[in-house]
Amino acid sequence: MRLVLRHLLILSIAGISVAVMASGQNAPAEHTKAAVRVPLSRSLPSMNGDGLRVTVVEVAYAPGASSPPHSHPCPVVGYVVSGALRTQVEGEPEVIYKAGETFFEQANGIHQISANASNTEPAKFVAYFVCDHETELSTPPVHQSKGGSR
Repeated sequence: MRLVLRHLLILSIAGISVAVMASGQNAPAEHTKAAVRVPLSRSLPSMNGDGLRVTVVEVAYAPGASSPPHSHPCPVVGYVVSGALRTQVEGEPEVIYKAGETFFEQANGIHQISANASNTEPAKFVAYFVCDHETELSTPPVHQSKGGSR
């Protein structure tokens, strides 16, 4: 049962991703062959299959905007819709994701940086939270590493 739920969850995420990527694009009048790519494939941690829930959140950053340090209690898959996202999870290098790129975050990682990479252009991304329990999707970090955040 859990395996079936996991497969349904993965198919749901894939379907939502295709819909998000296709939104805003005009469909051609005739049918054409679809170009398919797999920008991200990661294993999910063991989860209780009885209460799986996917929540899709759209985040828009104004030029130069950022979020305070935070953590997500569930794994997150992200897709940058427009602009560029600057991010760093504790223990990992800082990364800039551009429009069309995806990223994965393990549960409970501390976001030291989550910001628009541009001071002149807005940025937007979609975050897919995969949870197996009721919880706030974003919480203050449990601890702050030495040196703080930027």
